Amino acid sequence: MSTHAALDDHGRVGALSVPTPAVHTLLTAGLAAMICAVAFVADGGLRVGRTTPAELGLILGGGVAVCGALLLAPRRERISGLGPLLLLLALAVLTAFSITWAANPSEAWLETNRTLAYSAVFAAAVALAHAVPGRWSAVVGAITLSAVAISAYAVLTKIFPGALAPDEIYARLREPFGYWNSVGLAAALGVPGCLWLGTRRSGHQALNALAYPALGLLVLTMLLSFSRGAVLAAVLGAAFWIAVVPRRLRAAAVLIAAVAGGGLIAAWAFGQSALTDDRVPVDLRITAGLQLGLLVVVMLGLLLLVGLGVGFARALRAPSPLARDRAGVALLAALALAGFGAVVALSLGDRGLTGSISARWQQLTDPSAALPRNDNSRLTAAGSVRARYWDEALRIFADNPAVGVGAGGYAIVRKRYRSADPAVRHAHGYVVQTLADLGLAGLAVSLALLAAWLAGAARATGLRRRDRRRPYTPERIGLLTLFAVVVVFGVSSSIDWTWFVPANAAVALLAAGWIAGRGPLAAPRRDDAEHLRTSGGGGATRLAERLRAGLRERPRAVSAAAVALLVLATAWTVYQPQRADTIAQDALQTLATGNADAARRQAEHARSINPLSLDPLYALATIETAAGRNSAARRAFEQAVRLQPSNPDPWIRLAEFELNTLERPKVALTAIRPALYLDPRSSDAVAVFLAAQRKTSAP
Repeated sequence: MSTHAALDDHGRVGALSVPTPAVHTLLTAGLAAMICAVAFVADGGLRVGRTTPAELGLILGGGVAVCGALLLAPRRERISGLGPLLLLLALAVLTAFSITWAANPSEAWLETNRTLAYSAVFAAAVALAHAVPGRWSAVVGAITLSAVAISAYAVLTKIFPGALAPDEIYARLREPFGYWNSVGLAAALGVPGCLWLGTRRSGHQALNALAYPALGLLVLTMLLSFSRGAVLAAVLGAAFWIAVVPRRLRAAAVLIAAVAGGGLIAAWAFGQSALTDDRVPVDLRITAGLQLGLLVVVMLGLLLLVGLGVGFARALRAPSPLARDRAGVALLAALALAGFGAVVALSLGDRGLTGSISARWQQLTDPSAALPRNDNSRLTAAGSVRARYWDEALRIFADNPAVGVGAGGYAIVRKRYRSADPAVRHAHGYVVQTLADLGLAGLAVSLALLAAWLAGAARATGLRRRDRRRPYTPERIGLLTLFAVVVVFGVSSSIDWTWFVPANAAVALLAAGWIAGRGPLAAPRRDDAEHLRTSGGGGATRLAERLRAGLRERPRAVSAAAVALLVLATAWTVYQPQRADTIAQDALQTLATGNADAARRQAEHARSINPLSLDPLYALATIETAAGRNSAARRAFEQAVRLQPSNPDPWIRLAEFELNTLERPKVALTAIRPALYLDPRSSDAVAVFLAAQRKTSAP
């Protein structure tokens, strides 16, 4: 292992160990590739066929990390992070138990799978923090690199719409997630890492200078996604980082340059209707995209030059303490003036300061308030459809306070409470969603998890009062950067449904798990020399030796084998809903070939795999109807109603079958009434009711 002299965060010269470059780069690239793969495979987390492979990858990858840590990590008196991990698993267990009372038990199974996959990511991060504690910078780097990669792809869909997004009808960036706020959050999650990279004293200056164009790209991505939540989360995350890390002036240089660059390009784009209007012909988008691409290249180049200039100027002549103090005062004064200007602007409005604040608060919280347009003007608007979703979720909770309506039940039960037509699956906020789905029980487990993690994170990052005078070592600043990543996600998930987007949540869980596994800041840590001997330079042979030694130790081998079996069993369970869905779809394809008997067997097999899902029953009803077995088809619809009586959809299908196939309008009227109660605004239910009523009253 080599060392070089470097200034620490207090200006002292000391020896800074350099991790083996190949191993460090491999870990960084591997984690970043994992995050990007989950983003592109699972997209918004709404489709089982896309989400299941990502969840399986996270579970199996997490299992490998935990098994490896069990075999390779040295014995320790205490394993940090077990408390939050057990509470996260308790949340998964509660989610699984909610299947027994869920309004949609099939969706509760899917939410259980999602929570188990998230638990695997958290467990893997805890395990890695124990096994290779010196690799914290690889985690920070991976999170930052993945944010930049995802943002670059999102902006490229705007620059090259003909090749990457020819059928896009919306102006807002929404790929690769299919959801604009997830794109904005993916960019926001990289902001703390860019601040860390652009302000660190170690590392090559050319590499550190990349923080300037990287942050400029992230800012542009957030603005072009028109995501107010992402901007708010990024601002609060950056504010937290600046408040707790003593690199404020260097951070200000990175922020000012990047915000200026990304903001100017976004301001130009907002003036181009081909870039900000919906349903623009692709040929117009191609022309505007090429112009945007040229400006982005120029911006990135200029920001890189600024970063190089600032870095080399600082290396040649560092500012004196007096200059830093004066610059700090100037920065605080500028922030105060900006806040004062905002207050003055509100005061000069027609309503005055109090009236303006009151009006914006009403727009934000009133479920019936006018909604902002789906363009860049929404960035400064206060109104939101979230007030409507939150109101519905709280009304569901009020009627089911103890344990809610079961995981994933909000999407179905809200139809009885909704006052408008939009169909949504999530309440756009973790707290309100948890209250609706899991009630006070779910909220209690979530709060316990948060408290346990915060307690451990405060010990690991030195945020406790007793630790505040400890030196700001590179590792401590890295851990605070990971903490800021969690803050960004926490802000976003409190006002959006990004907890259900696997790639967004995986980033936060990776950061949170590493912090939890670090242990107290005061605890001695193994230096890089030890784990370099086992994982780097000449390390392939040594790693194999450590692995064999771990396997020879019976407690380690047994523990690793138990974890491996548990992971495989969990992965098999997670795969079953997707397997059943595939077989049900195959049954309909088999029916198209004319083989009703084989199709029936496939549908029944799909139902045996996932008895909680309606899809195999719907497929079976379709097959029986095609075969002329109307009684059997009706039994399938009745079974669907009994399986999910709170869901209006099986009632509607049963009524449609009675009306159109069996031609029994009176029975159809009886069947459709529960659907109208469960969803009074359903156009399908109203149409069936009116058609049945007409046929009943016809002479």
